[in-house]
Amino acid sequence: MRRIDRRKKPRRAHARHILVANKPDAKELLDQIQAAKKPFKMFKKLAKRYSNCPSARKGGDLGEFVEGQMALPFEDAVFSAELESVPAAYFKTQFGYHIIWVHSVTAPADA
Repeated sequence: MRRIDRRKKPRRAHARHILVANKPDAKELLDQIQAAKKPFKMFKKLAKRYSNCPSARKGGDLGEFVEGQMALPFEDAVFSAELESVPAAYFKTQFGYHIIWVHSVTAPADA
């Protein structure tokens, strides 16, 4: 995690994630989400069942966070993801493998 630069107004994001320990599990879950008729509903269901994060009980919902709060690879993925769309890939951080669903990204008002 990075220290937040208080001189600069950070971007904000609202995202969900599924966190698993290994690559084969991440690939299997991503394939299930991508093949689903209702991918968002499937994402929440799989997050509750398989995610290793406390957010699992909320369908992987991390709520809104500001830039600088999360691990850098996680933030890079969130801020470059297409909003409200089926995840294209999984990625790795020091915590494990993540699949993300990004609800919103907000830039500072005076940016």
